Amino acid sequence: MRHVVVTGGAGYIGSLLCPQLLKSGYRVTAFDVPFFGSDFLPNDPAFAFVPGDIRDTPALARVFEGADIVVNLACISNDASFELDAALSTTINLDAFEPMVVAAKQAGVARFVYASSSSVYGVSDDPDVTEDHPLVPLTLYNRYKGLCEPLLTRHTDDGFVGVIFRPATVCGYAPRQRLDLSVNILTNHAVTNRRITVFGGNQMRPNLHIQDYCDAVELLMTAPADRVRNQIFNIGFQNMSIADLAVLVKQVVEEEFPDKAPIDIVTTPSDDNRSYHINSDKIASVLGFKPKYSIETAIRDLCRAFQDGKLPDSMDDIKYYNVKTLKARGAA
Repeated sequence: MRHVVVTGGAGYIGSLLCPQLLKSGYRVTAFDVPFFGSDFLPNDPAFAFVPGDIRDTPALARVFEGADIVVNLACISNDASFELDAALSTTINLDAFEPMVVAAKQAGVARFVYASSSSVYGVSDDPDVTEDHPLVPLTLYNRYKGLCEPLLTRHTDDGFVGVIFRPATVCGYAPRQRLDLSVNILTNHAVTNRRITVFGGNQMRPNLHIQDYCDAVELLMTAPADRVRNQIFNIGFQNMSIADLAVLVKQVVEEEFPDKAPIDIVTTPSDDNRSYHINSDKIASVLGFKPKYSIETAIRDLCRAFQDGKLPDSMDDIKYYNVKTLKARGAA
């Protein structure tokens, strides 16, 4: 049974990825500060949750002993959360990264999978942003995501394989739900308030269903070393403007909740000008990966979670919102 350590395993992605890896036959350890709780994590003899901070390199080193693979998801996630406390976020998203890589290598880990971000591209008019596009970060969050990439490849060799992926904005339902990501925000407002507010609208954003994200991670964990060593892969599916996302959300929510129709769309100015259209052909040609789940699927998944009572108090409960939770927990 191969052993994988998922840093940030108690987050939005980790809450879906860890159970998936257990089903695939891995022994899984999640290492995370449980700002958002941990009661949603698996109850399985092959699973362990170790509360910890990635800035504590000795603790990380102990967890990495005997591990075959590290999947690094841990960070202060997304631009809004990062701006809460730039110094705190710098120590987590940048300063802690290279010591973590070194600790993994020294522990005998064979593969390190690093979740960067497609937001490293910032603003681009290029109709298809590929992996060799210049990085134009607009915030410290996406700047540090990009700066960590060469810090990994600096330490890789034949016995320590590193692979980097740049995922699009994630959407859909997971056991530890986030409602502060574009599709999820729009769906929550449509279901709860029968009204969607679009900030700007013309910005292009790539999107990725959370299940496709998890499937891609598992593929990067298992793909032949010579195909992924020191490689960078964009992972996205549908590139859509925020305005078009709002229209799609309106249509799907009105189908799933006929009693809520009509749902209004209101447009207001925005100072968030991040806009880019990523191309994910490389991972398709090199590894044969193609996303299976659409934005519409993510919206319907969220609608069913609302229908099943899985997202109570969705506008006010801080557990769905990174910024609010970090403030309340005194992390920022």
